[in-house]
Amino acid sequence: MERKVVVVVAVSVAAVACGMAAAAVGWRVRKRREWKKAVRVVREVEEECETSVERLRQVVDAMAVEMHAGLASEGGSKLKMLLTHVHNLPNGSERGTYYALDLEGTYFRVLRVHLNGQQSAILEHEVELQTIPQHLLTSTSKDFFDFIASSLKEFVEKEDDSELSVARRKELGLTFSFPIKQISVCSGILITWTKGFSIVDMVRKDVPACLQEALVRKGLDLRVAALVNDTVGTLALGHYHDADTVAAIVIGTSTNACYLERTDAIIKCQGLLTTSRSMVVNMEWGNFWSSHLPRTSYDIDLNAESPNPNDQGFEKMISGMYLGDIVRRIILKMSLESDILGHISSKFSMPFILSTPMIAAMHEDDSPNLREVERILKDILEIPDVPLKVRKLMMKVCGIVTRRAARLAAAGIIGILKKIGRDGSGGITGGRRSDMKMRRTVVAIEGGLYSNYTLFREYLHEALHEILGEDIAKHVILKVTEDGSGIGTALLAASHSSNNVDRI
Repeated sequence: MERKVVVVVAVSVAAVACGMAAAAVGWRVRKRREWKKAVRVVREVEEECETSVERLRQVVDAMAVEMHAGLASEGGSKLKMLLTHVHNLPNGSERGTYYALDLEGTYFRVLRVHLNGQQSAILEHEVELQTIPQHLLTSTSKDFFDFIASSLKEFVEKEDDSELSVARRKELGLTFSFPIKQISVCSGILITWTKGFSIVDMVRKDVPACLQEALVRKGLDLRVAALVNDTVGTLALGHYHDADTVAAIVIGTSTNACYLERTDAIIKCQGLLTTSRSMVVNMEWGNFWSSHLPRTSYDIDLNAESPNPNDQGFEKMISGMYLGDIVRRIILKMSLESDILGHISSKFSMPFILSTPMIAAMHEDDSPNLREVERILKDILEIPDVPLKVRKLMMKVCGIVTRRAARLAAAGIIGILKKIGRDGSGGITGGRRSDMKMRRTVVAIEGGLYSNYTLFREYLHEALHEILGEDIAKHVILKVTEDGSGIGTALLAASHSSNNVDRI
């Protein structure tokens, strides 16, 4: 009897052991299957985001063609190719003290820049930041600009230099980051408000004129000499330090580009120009689109759910505003198709919860166990205890999205160079071939995505060299600038100053 019991127990134990072994094997098989599903999602994204040199060259050509079309007629291209009426770029010979008002949102900055005519490597300047009271965002244009003018007056009157108080009228550059229709270098009509503003009586009015009237009311002898956006200010600052600067790119939360174009190539404004041979054109390149761009289902969904569907297609693929959310969407798809992350946190459904600085931190995490990746997944997306190999997969997703963005940005830059004949190919220059000899060409760049995200910058440079080839690429220099919307705008006030009427 006892032997029977022992045998039964032994058989039971063996059965349990076999069952446990089978369960363990089944668990490993399921895990392996789920892992393969996740890897398949990543591989599909990698294929869809592929930016071969051949494809990038197609984007280059498309950018140059769209630029040409946008210069030919209004509405001729997704690129607006806005005329800035900026003919004179600062060259380092400017002298005197100039001001800038940088109005970007619910705050503004005022700057004073001292120029000594010697192309100073470090420009002497002073800055003051002011917050706009909430009630003024929906007030009247008079109340709004009176507040701005009062702040400017206080700032100007802090100046303690008797030499600057004589004869010369003080001049101001205005950076106004709202949609406007530029009429001249110092005038532009507000099309609509954004960023929480709703000053109804201001719409369709000349912005610098309204500010000028407020300055007069406050008894301040300060003339608005230039109205620009931050990209044009970046070009001005770059040109001040280096006369070979012909274009500027801002690539941060948003993105845009401008460049110096021959006036005879700007077909849509013939008859309206002076005898000046060139003008800065604000491309608004975030709106560029081409069938050659490597678009994925994640881009399509992001676009459809955005406040501006079918607009800013290029910006949605390359700027800091969107890269983090593309990564989020890919990780969400992986989680829905496999259980490698376990329970799906509600955080996954929150658009833009992953910022681009976060994906940069994950992408550039060089710790042995990817602790920064682990921290962000846990603290931001509420995914604890993520295995190391899964963290590596997350890191790979960040790299795929970032690499595509940087390489497309490089193609956009070369598209500009091709249009003006600075890419070594002759370019599209308004109907005639340009000199094939390659000249030194400088592109000013501003924005945290380029300046602070090392791997993004490396990817961009790599693509630049691949597309152009080493012999041509060595002539193209990308230079980081800082504060084009402030210092650069003051420099444009100087280069378009009535005190410098003798400038060419």
